[in-house]
Amino acid sequence: MNLQEILGKATEKAASDVHLAVGSSPLMRVNGKLIPITETVLQVADMDKIVQEHVSNKERALLLSDGETDFSYEDESGRYRVNLFRERMGYAAAFRVIGARIPSFRELGLPSVMESFTRLRKGLVLITGPTGSGKTTTLASMIDRINEEQEGHIITLEDPVEYLHHHKKSLISQREIHRDSKGFAEALRASLRQDPDVILVGEMRDLDTIGTAITAAETGHLVLSTLHTSSAAQTVDRIIDVFPPHQQAQIRLQLSMVLEGVVSQKLIPKADGSGRVAAFEIMTGTTGVRNLIREGKVHMLQTLIQTGASSGMISMDSSILALYREKVITKESAVAFALDQETMKKQIFGLF
Repeated sequence: MNLQEILGKATEKAASDVHLAVGSSPLMRVNGKLIPITETVLQVADMDKIVQEHVSNKERALLLSDGETDFSYEDESGRYRVNLFRERMGYAAAFRVIGARIPSFRELGLPSVMESFTRLRKGLVLITGPTGSGKTTTLASMIDRINEEQEGHIITLEDPVEYLHHHKKSLISQREIHRDSKGFAEALRASLRQDPDVILVGEMRDLDTIGTAITAAETGHLVLSTLHTSSAAQTVDRIIDVFPPHQQAQIRLQLSMVLEGVVSQKLIPKADGSGRVAAFEIMTGTTGVRNLIREGKVHMLQTLIQTGASSGMISMDSSILALYREKVITKESAVAFALDQETMKKQIFGLF
């Protein structure tokens, strides 16, 4: 099978990822599990051919100099985010399947409070979770909602560009890091001179990017971004801990003023085997949340989330338990994905 056939087969099966490596048959991840696409084992020559035929000269040069490269790829079967790298046996690649159409809030099952985040005029909203938890898709849906409802200028900074947006009510500028700009921090600083209303930062990776994102939110812009954290409290800690100790008190103060919401998400296999469903933890920027961040009492945020339903907040374990009660997921999955597994076991077995 050639690359187009491999990717086409994966798209047909609604795979989230495709893995190619020398010595292995092509694999696709469906509902979180890796399964073979074909029994044919890839050889060194097969991977070399894929690199020569489907990778640009610029990306090949980065592959040779750095050992890995990220880029977007598109063919008749769809659009993909690609990480191409060298390993012991030769070249290997991971393709993340990107939908041709941006899913709606309803299709993703996003909580209604997230609609209010898209109507903010300024502040910082973070979507967090492990790799492969759907953060990019959630952000794309939020940007699309803003694009449909508001007249403004949206700038996205991505590495690489994944979902393609088109001008609707808003003017939307999509910039690819390392192609259209040197890095996230540089592109973010430049964006402040480009009259934006909304700025999407694909990932807050370092101190410069985080600091500039907070400044952008302070100066009257809505900033949306992601972090690889599993809870709101961990997200706040991660941001503050990036900075040197002598700056952390100031960052706590700044963050407490601009943080409007943290959404942590996990994808959990459905009980009927038809796919995966998202569970969410949501923290909104209430006065109580801002006070705890400013005072350095981040460990108390979880309690505030558990009691903050009237402000649109929900804990991850409450979200998971609701999915179990609705028979969307199994009790085994509910326990496995819970933050507090012992409490989840008691709640589930107490239902019978």
